[in-house]
Formats: sequence, structure tokens, C-alpha cells
Amino acid sequence: MCRWLAYSGSPVPLDELLFKPANSIVVQSKHSRLGAETTNGDGFGVGWYGVLPTPGIFRSTEPAWNDSNLWELASHASAGRVFAHIRASTGSAVQQTNCHPFRHERWLWMHNGLIRDFPAIKRDLAMAVRPDLFPLIQGSTDSEVFFMLALTFGLEQDPLAAVAAAVGHIEGVGRSHGIDYPLQMTVATTNGDSTWAFRYSSEGRSRTLFHSTDVTTLRAHYPGNVMLEQLSDDARLVVSEPLGDLLGAWQEVPEATSVVVHDGEVEFHPFRPTDAAAATS
Repeated sequence: MCRWLAYSGSPVPLDELLFKPANSIVVQSKHSRLGAETTNGDGFGVGWYGVLPTPGIFRSTEPAWNDSNLWELASHASAGRVFAHIRASTGSAVQQTNCHPFRHERWLWMHNGLIRDFPAIKRDLAMAVRPDLFPLIQGSTDSEVFFMLALTFGLEQDPLAAVAAAVGHIEGVGRSHGIDYPLQMTVATTNGDSTWAFRYSSEGRSRTLFHSTDVTTLRAHYPGNVMLEQLSDDARLVVSEPLGDLLGAWQEVPEATSVVVHDGEVEFHPFRPTDAAAATS
């Protein structure tokens, strides 16, 4: 599978997120503690929002621990909303266009998990993608098709409903092909203002997902902690696995839950797939 992080708050140097934590995403690329695979070396990607209307992305097929360009970028760039992803392929090629995050206009998208037996149902899923979006598919991974389905079902208008409809469609197609548990996912998406994250799987045993505890609460418990003093009050992280071992700093996102992060506030909603046809009628 994969590992990812989504940060929002005051601008921070990217290396503070990617390299410096004890269990940083770069450390996880070699030694993941909670992932389905220990090593996530099939490429990486970083997306961030700067001065332009659309986010920047940097993706590479190199392992995250072995790319000097990533260190160079992370040492000099700062941003207030950052997506980072390390990849362990579930079958699709190791190529730059298959590395996350994926981008469409202002939107970024990351996925940890898989659409089971994707080659067998790829055509049926792709045929549901909106005609104007279909030519934009660049890679061969299930995660990009998943993103295009979410956009097709209205991601830009209502992310919670759109992802529920996309998941409902994927499960419907999968089960019509005899696949009992079509989807395993944690997903993060953002438009640069809010972040939406999802933990769900068809079998009810999803990959791990955590969110950070309120920074002001942590400061009260750990006065003088330099890292906490550097973060703004509205700083929030949603991660595949904790970036460190600070007691109380991380809370597990429950099974079948969506998370909304906006202006430092974190909301939780039950996540249930919906009938995609009904969502577009």
C-alpha cells in the first residue's frame, strides 16, 4: 500500500514535515510501522499551495529516502497546506504519472489502498468518468481513476457526497464482477482551503489513519516543547501513521469515518457509500 500526510496551518518549511519528525514520511518510506508493507519505495510526491491559484506538485519514481532533489526542495520551500505521499505499488507500473498526489485545477488527491482486481473492472470504471475528464487521465493506476470518478460525481461541489458516490459506484461494479470486497482506502483531498479525509474499506478493516490533537492542548501538557511552539494554533495533520511518539499527540480516526479540516477545526462524519446513479439524477 502507501503512506501519506496532509498538513494545514501556518506556513512551515517542508523539511519540518517530511524529514525532521522521528517517524517522518521519509523514514516510513523505509520502515513503516503500521503499513501493509514495511517499505514504500515505488515513488513519492509532494503537493503544496503557494502564490499561484493552483497547487504545485513534485513527483518522482525514486524512493523518497534516495532523492536529493526532494531534500533540496524541502529545505527551501514553505507552505501552509501540504500533501505528501510515498508509494508501494499494488500492481500498476512504477512511473511518474502514477505517483500521488494527483491534481486537477485547484484540487489535490491522495489514496492509500486499492481497487481489487482493478484490471478486470478498469474499463467499466473508466467508462463512468465524465467525458471532459477522461482525456486528463495520464497514468495507469486505480487511484487516478478513483479521483476522476470523484470529480465526475461532484467533488468540486460536495466532496463528502462525491466520494460516497464514487465508492458506491466502485463497489457496485466490483460486486457485479464477483469481487466480494472491491475497495480498501484512506483518501485525502483538498481545494487549498479545506481538507477532506476518509477511512473506509468494503470489508470493514481499513488501513490506519490518525489526526493530530489540538496544538493548544498539547502545549498545555508539554510546556517548552520547541516543535509545538513553532506551530500555529490552527495547525492540523491527518496521517497514515503518527510522525512521532509524543503521548496524546495522535488520535485514531474511527473506521468508516470522514474528516473535514477547515480553519483549524476538525469535524467527523460517518462515511457510507451511496448509489452513484441517485447522486447524479
